[in-house]
Amino acid sequence: MGLLTQVKPNSNDELDLQLIDPGRIKIDCSGSYIANDHLLREQYHSPTPSTTPSPQASDSSSESDGDVDGELNGFKEGESESSNEPKGNAALPPDLKKADISSNKIREIELTTTNLNNEYDLTKNITLPKHNSEVIHISVDIGGTLTKLVYFTKSHRGDGKGGGKLHFKDFQTENFSNEVLKFMIKLIQKSIHKKEVPPITYIMATGGGAHKFYQLMTKTFRKYKFPMKIIAKDEMHCLIKGLDWLITKIPNEIFTYDLEENNTRFIPNPYTHDEQIYPYLLVNIGSGVSMIKVTGPGPNGFERIGGSSLGGGTLWGLLSLLTEANDYNEMLEMAQRGNNENIDLLVGDIYGSNYNKIGLKSSHIASSFAKVFKKLRFNNDLNKDGMLNGSPRLTPAEKLAQFKQEDIARSLLYLISNNIGQISYLQALRFGLKRIYFGGSYISGHKQTIHTLSYAVNFWSHGDMKSYFLRHEGYLGSVGAFMMGPNSENLKNHESNSPKSNKS
Repeated sequence: MGLLTQVKPNSNDELDLQLIDPGRIKIDCSGSYIANDHLLREQYHSPTPSTTPSPQASDSSSESDGDVDGELNGFKEGESESSNEPKGNAALPPDLKKADISSNKIREIELTTTNLNNEYDLTKNITLPKHNSEVIHISVDIGGTLTKLVYFTKSHRGDGKGGGKLHFKDFQTENFSNEVLKFMIKLIQKSIHKKEVPPITYIMATGGGAHKFYQLMTKTFRKYKFPMKIIAKDEMHCLIKGLDWLITKIPNEIFTYDLEENNTRFIPNPYTHDEQIYPYLLVNIGSGVSMIKVTGPGPNGFERIGGSSLGGGTLWGLLSLLTEANDYNEMLEMAQRGNNENIDLLVGDIYGSNYNKIGLKSSHIASSFAKVFKKLRFNNDLNKDGMLNGSPRLTPAEKLAQFKQEDIARSLLYLISNNIGQISYLQALRFGLKRIYFGGSYISGHKQTIHTLSYAVNFWSHGDMKSYFLRHEGYLGSVGAFMMGPNSENLKNHESNSPKSNKS
């Protein structure tokens, strides 16, 4: 059933993708839902559910996730509506898939499964039980630090009406050749060998790497004789397209943070009217920060109005120098265990209590990292032998050893997040915007980050502005690029009318 075959040398019979206008894909979002109820990493590690649960699965087949092969299969062969596997929950380990156990026991097993960060990422999958048309593309957003990939798998239910689901996967961009390209190649190879689905023939690419890695992708696909067309899309347009699609099509995509209750709250129903959506400020926090004013849909409805070089890359870089964390997840876990009061100078340290006249609580940060200086301050008048007050001068490593890495991580997280929150408020104030959406992989479902951004906006605006967050905060660009993908029906019609298809 494949629309295209692998390119063969000296063959003139392949479809020329450059000459075909495929149109744009239309995704049927009826009955869509997100795989899991847990919003935050902290919630995924504990059995406390979020305040408004995601809807349970409808009549689509049960889902499973695992390695590349498992993900590409999407819905297992032979599964039906009567499957005993619970719907709407995170994936179970493969050896437990067929176990006949209660929902409570399953939840207990899920929460004690190893490699929780990988399991957490799987909860982002979006089930589309009514989307039955074919998808012939994948999308990739290649950023300075992370590469985010979105792809679709179709249900294998016998009647062909089981829908499918969107998968979300990220990689370190520095490993683009070794990991990202290999994953895309495996996706394409699997699609070519499946008779019941058409092969992947389009790569919708965005982000700076869409241009940086274009030649590498082209040469690699040519090496494997894949008839691929790589389409680069504008990064800002993809961000807005992805955000608008998610908040208008996917239930429980948007959530807010209740500062009084100290928990998250879903907005259960997608927005349907423009006045619910526009205008807004999108603050996309990746390696750096971009701030985009959005007044309406389409490429003419947005404008980048500012940003900051102090973003996720700043936090990751400093924590890589100052801690032993190997990746961003470890950094976030460190911050969760830390106490910034050992690093930051607080209002209470200066005034002994709240400074009520100007609205500052004793716990507010007066100066980030100032206690480090106070603890390490020394007289610069060293003795001729390099001694300081009779003792050898501390080396940088010895200075660093006087502070807990967890405390440093928490302080830096607050420093960057508070700065982004205040700049966001100022940009929103400048243009009279009341809604601020925070996106980007910097957030990563991390409660402290979400709390800090919400608190900063609420504090500076005196409650006049509202912060919104997204289940797929790091995938806005790749989702937008995916929604700009080709309509396979146009290519199918072209193939059926081509001379090649009429050969006997």
